[in-house]
Amino acid sequence: MSAKADTLRALHEQRPLVLPNVWDAASARTVADAGFPALATSSGALVNALGYEDHEQAPVDEVLAAVARITRSVDIPVTADVEAGYGLGPAEIVERLLDAGAVGCNLEDTDHAAGALRPADEQAEWLGTVVDLAAGRLVVNARVDTYLGGSRRDDDAIARATAYLGAGVDCTYPIGFLDEATTARLVDAIPGPGHVLSFPDGPARGRLGDLGVARITFGSSLFKAVMSSLADRVEGLRP
Repeated sequence: MSAKADTLRALHEQRPLVLPNVWDAASARTVADAGFPALATSSGALVNALGYEDHEQAPVDEVLAAVARITRSVDIPVTADVEAGYGLGPAEIVERLLDAGAVGCNLEDTDHAAGALRPADEQAEWLGTVVDLAAGRLVVNARVDTYLGGSRRDDDAIARATAYLGAGVDCTYPIGFLDEATTARLVDAIPGPGHVLSFPDGPARGRLGDLGVARITFGSSLFKAVMSSLADRVEGLRP
C-alpha cells in the first residue's frame, strides 16, 4: 500500500497526470487495460451507479464497499473521491480508506449539512490531521470549492489552496470550469501541485500540461457519456 501511494505521489511529477474517473470494477478494469498508471473515482458517478445522488446522499458503507471492489479489480493505484468525508473523523476516514485499498483521496471543503464552505482554517487543521494519521500512505488531494455555483473568487481559492498545502496535503483541486487565464493564475500563485477538471470547451489537456497543471480528471463526464450511449442503444431496441 505504501509503495502504491509513493507511486501515485511520484506520478504528479510527470505532468500532467491524466486520471480517467471510474465508478465500478468494470470501468476500472477498462481504464487500467488502456494503459493508465493510476485511477481516480468520481463521487458523482460512483454514487449514481449505486442509485443515489451526489453530495453525501449515499451511505458511506456502500461508497467504501464500491471503492474496495474497484481496488480489488486492478493492480494500479486508486485514489477515491470521498467528498467531505461523509461525517467521518480523520482517524476513521484514513483507516477505512486504507481498508478499502485506496492509496489516495479527494477531500472537499464544502460542508454539505450547512450548504456552505467550511472556514479555511478549520478545513486546513482537519486536513492536517488526516495527513498526519495517514503517514504517507494516502496521497491527499484537497478540493477547493470556491468556484462552484459560478463564483469567480480567485483570491479565496489561492488562499485556501495555500493553507491546505501548508497543512501537508499533496495536491489541491480548485474545481470548476476554469478558463486558461484563470488556470494559469492559479498554477502560478499556488505553491504546490495543482489539479484541474477537464471539460469539452476548456483548455486542451496538452495546454494544461504546458501551464504546469500536475493532475487532470474528468468528474462524472465519462459516466454520463457511457449512460448516454446506453440510452441511445436501448432506444433503438424498442419495438
